[in-house]
Amino acid sequence: MITIIDYKTGNLGSIQNILKRIGEESVVTSDKDEIAGASKLILPGVGAFDTGMRNLTELDLIDILNEKVIIEKTPVLGICLGMQLLSKGSQEGSLPGLGWIDADTVRFRFEDIIEYKIPHMGWNFIRQHKTSKLLDNMYPDARFYFVHSFFFRANEKEDVLTSTTYEIEFTSAIERGNILGVQFHPEKSHKFGMKLLKNFIDFY
Repeated sequence: MITIIDYKTGNLGSIQNILKRIGEESVVTSDKDEIAGASKLILPGVGAFDTGMRNLTELDLIDILNEKVIIEKTPVLGICLGMQLLSKGSQEGSLPGLGWIDADTVRFRFEDIIEYKIPHMGWNFIRQHKTSKLLDNMYPDARFYFVHSFFFRANEKEDVLTSTTYEIEFTSAIERGNILGVQFHPEKSHKFGMKLLKNFIDFY
């Protein structure tokens, strides 16, 4: 079962709806027994880093997620805030992240504040850095929808799957084994996002 982790950070319905559009059933849950039975995990999220980590802690989900992802190697896809929570921590707050990827989450700081607004909002392209089934047979000129003020700074270049330019070049997707993350919103990215989600379900 494709399991969307409900840790009270919104955006869950849109992800479940886009999965339904590509013919995939899923469950939205914070129940540990349901999470334990998941074949694939999606960790979505919008909002503040500390709020996300605090909610995961208060719902007592950290241990079961570590068991599934680190021990059982269950495929997981972090989306937006969900990707940032895979890092060790964020400049946005003080709580530690899940730490599954050697990375930090940092705030955009631009020289040209007239052209480059924060948050980075809207459609943008990705540049692929390594082969990945997540992007297998992706449509040409793939572009995705972003809404974020912080970005993922990977400390190991081997983890970087794609980057995107918004004055600076930042990591927009990561992949290390069964752990994947995208800074953009595939559920808001039309055919490009549907293809990416279908690839995650079919190939991982």
